[in-house]
Amino acid sequence: MSEPLQLVDWDLAVSAGTRMVRPGPQIARHEARQAVLDLRRYAVEARGHVREYTGLDAPAKDAPVAVVDRTAWLRANAAGFQVLIDPVAERLSKRRPNSAGATLVTSVGSRLTGLEVGVLLAWLSGKVLGQYELLPTEAERPRLLLVAPNVVEAERAMHVKPDDFRLWVCLHEETHRVQFGAVGWLRDHLVREVSNLLETFDPEPSEVLSRLREAVGSAAAAARTGTGGRSLLELIQTPEQRAKVDQLTAVMSLLEGHADFVMDGVGPDVVPTVAEIREAFQARRTQVGPVDGALRRLLGLDAKLRQYRDGAAFVRHVVSAVGMSGFNRVWESAENLPKPAEIANPALWVARVAT
Repeated sequence: MSEPLQLVDWDLAVSAGTRMVRPGPQIARHEARQAVLDLRRYAVEARGHVREYTGLDAPAKDAPVAVVDRTAWLRANAAGFQVLIDPVAERLSKRRPNSAGATLVTSVGSRLTGLEVGVLLAWLSGKVLGQYELLPTEAERPRLLLVAPNVVEAERAMHVKPDDFRLWVCLHEETHRVQFGAVGWLRDHLVREVSNLLETFDPEPSEVLSRLREAVGSAAAAARTGTGGRSLLELIQTPEQRAKVDQLTAVMSLLEGHADFVMDGVGPDVVPTVAEIREAFQARRTQVGPVDGALRRLLGLDAKLRQYRDGAAFVRHVVSAVGMSGFNRVWESAENLPKPAEIANPALWVARVAT
């Protein structure tokens, strides 16, 4: 029997990533305690606001709130990625048993990939404000994660009112919890689509290394010039894979845009300084240094930023055209999810689904 294909050394990913996590902002003990209490309280308060605004409801017990630090966020996401990737690796090993490539990946490549995953998660651990845990381990339920040091660091950098900002962040993340909690088929559909896409990526290890070097070089050149650059994902896609990625991007644009739409739409009666927060936050999203810019290009995170913008524009157009109840038809089935062309031109979705 052949050795199972191991794509990532997860123990190394966690240990290396943990060592590289940046310390959080300097904060007095009582201020840190208050930030944690605030986030827990606002996460609960956000439930009613999101339910009333969206018309969607999800039982709170299905996804408890966890206020975490950067290391805990890293560990949770490493476990989630393992839940997604290891079954794919097992299926790939059955397709390519006893190949030299499989042996190389198992013996050497998994450690290199584990180190790369650790570096990536360490970097992201200082950026993410909150997250709905889409891929918990079998022993755990999904959670709503709020990364307290990142919230404090962001509100300080933007000079916004902490109480308003903390509730604003909770509104966004609560919307994600409700999306998956109220729409029973959505999580399984998304995980299945991502897994199917990952299974199609089966290049030889030498090709992976070549593409990785090309992607890193492209990102470095883009950082020097401030323009261009192709992500690693773009460099390893076939045309068929690109079509799958485009459809997944459309769905993610819907989810992120909907959450952005809700966090702003709940309105100044709930978050009095919402307009100032949005303006400061948009500026913060686009103001990055050369190192962050290179990493964003390499990882395709520039596309992530476009998802917020394009998805929010899609939701605004549809709600304006057919109301919230008409928009909520998007959650009825996978067939009602927007296609890439419909994200760019929401009137196409309205004509196909809501009329």
